[in-house]
Amino acid sequence: MIKKSLWVFHLNSGSCNGCDIEVLNIFAPRNDVERLGIKLVGSPRHADAIAFTGPITRECFPKVVDALTAVPDPKVVLAIGACACGGGIWYDTYSVIGGVKELYKILREEYNIKPPATVFIPGCPPKPEAIIYGVAVARGMLEKKQRKQLYIEPEKSVAEEKARLESLLMEAEKTRHFLPKLGVRRV
Repeated sequence: MIKKSLWVFHLNSGSCNGCDIEVLNIFAPRNDVERLGIKLVGSPRHADAIAFTGPITRECFPKVVDALTAVPDPKVVLAIGACACGGGIWYDTYSVIGGVKELYKILREEYNIKPPATVFIPGCPPKPEAIIYGVAVARGMLEKKQRKQLYIEPEKSVAEEKARLESLLMEAEKTRHFLPKLGVRRV
């Protein structure tokens, strides 16, 4: 990804400020990520990465699109916190679009913009160590510890499934917890 110093533009797109405090905490003397070459900048035009905190609200959506398109390519997005990753507890409210994934869906469909590389840093709020780890992954200093694995369960035939349900029902009828008053319709 990015091998040089990483300049980050921080964008609060509707958060409760919990994640914002943790983002600013990594620049405090205890964690001091500036020694690793990570610096906050005031303009997205000067940034290599954009750090989202909070869910993307309908009010902030145009500003988020403007800021995201202002960051020059190649760019990295840091989705910091549960709200930025998936919408948090507000994922289905009327004023919230959702997290970064929903933003990318809208950008692909309506604006024909390809989503940039994204590092998801979950937590409510995430610890400063998790944010530093996510930034290190974005810089290419570290490899991810977890890989996406896809498991597809083999399909069972309808006859096998009916036989399994019949055997479970027969076992249930023999127990003392089975209520014979309930009408059970066998198919």
